[in-house]
Order: sequence, then C-alpha cells, then structure tokens
Amino acid sequence: MNAVWLIARRELGAYMGSWLGYTIGALILFVDGLLFNVYALGGADKLSSDVLRLFFYFSSGTTMVASLFLSMRLLAEERQTGTIVVLYTAPVRDVHIVLGKFCGAFLFLAALTLATVYMPLLILVRGSVSPGHLAAGYLGLLLLGAATLSMGLFASSLTRSQLVSAAVGGALVVSFLLLWLLGKVTDSPFNDVFSYLALHNKHFEPFQKGVVNTRDIAYYLSVICFFLSLTTKVVGARRWKA
Repeated sequence: MNAVWLIARRELGAYMGSWLGYTIGALILFVDGLLFNVYALGGADKLSSDVLRLFFYFSSGTTMVASLFLSMRLLAEERQTGTIVVLYTAPVRDVHIVLGKFCGAFLFLAALTLATVYMPLLILVRGSVSPGHLAAGYLGLLLLGAATLSMGLFASSLTRSQLVSAAVGGALVVSFLLLWLLGKVTDSPFNDVFSYLALHNKHFEPFQKGVVNTRDIAYYLSVICFFLSLTTKVVGARRWKA
C-alpha cells in the first residue's frame, strides 16, 4: 500500500502543480455555479428539496466531464513523455500502478466535488436542507465520478495521445449512459439488463432524491472494479512487452 500511496501522491502533486488541475477546477466550479443560479435558484419558486435535486442532477454531468479530463493524462501522458519506463522498471505490481493513478485522480476529483458544497448551502438563506439528502447526493456524485474515472483510466491505458484518450473515454461513458434507451426499446429480459447497466438514469436518480440503496452502491463499485481490472491487464501486457 505504500507504493499505491506514493503513486497517488505523485499524481495529486501533478494536478496541483500544473495548469490542468486548476483549469479543470475553475471551469467546473464556474459551470456548476452558473447552472445552479439559472436552473436551481432561477425561475418559479421551488421547494428546497427540488432545488437540491436539480443541483445534483446537473452536477452529475459536470462531474463526469471533470473525471474524463482528469483521467485522460494518467497513463497516456506517461507513454507520450516516456516516463512510463520509470513505473515499469520500479519494484511495484501492475495493480499498484493502476490503483495509485486512480486514487490520486480520485482525491483531486473529490476535493473539487466537495468544493461545491457552498452552493446547496445557499438554500439555507430562504429554505432548509436535509443533511441526509445532502450526504446522499454527494455520495452519488463521488461514486459516479469514480466510475467515470475508472473508464477514463482504462481509455488512457490504450493510447499515448491524451486527446484520443479523452475521445475513447467519452465514447465509452456515453455508451453506458445511453443503455437506458436500449432498455426502453427491447423486450424482457434484455430491457432489465440494459436498464441496470446504464451508468446514470436508474442508479443515480435515487441519490438525487436523497435515497441511498445498497444496490446502486454495489453497481458503481462493480463498474469501478471491472474497469480497473481491465486497466491492470492492459498495463501488465504493455509492461511485459517493454
């Protein structure tokens, strides 16, 4: 675990010490704030719970976008610059490399996500916020972000180009997002399978409403483990060839 922490700390330092991390953070906070003001607070009077639900709905989109941009460089940049050789020759296992990369990016994403907490707290000016609803929503954002991050990390392991990595990761995430549409047009039992596999619609909606289901947590953890396992296989194959 020391190796995982060292790699994670290295990645976290890379985000904090470069323009990429601050640019992504600033853009996400700006877009979240803009959407919160226009769609959540603006317009007709809404119940506090509805405002909070809307906040988590549009924040889920920005969280996925942030995850893709944070993950695109994790392994692709290492291959592009040649520094991947340092990791390949280090006395660490493939899984340690993958977990360290993932944990470093997730820590930065978690800090960025939690930095938006002041927005729903603004509801307290004229309404009330349930701590349980707030906690459930942020748990959902972190799980969704981690799942998207694992997909982006897998895409990053396939190429040396960060742009290609972002494109592949985006296509993968969009494919999982659109599975709920297949669930609507297919017959049983495939409709249930596609609906369950969809990344957002079925599993994130309860978090938006302040409801935590173990089924939804298990789904996101399964997605994370699946794509991290695939990434470990890719890293192992490339490491052996190197």
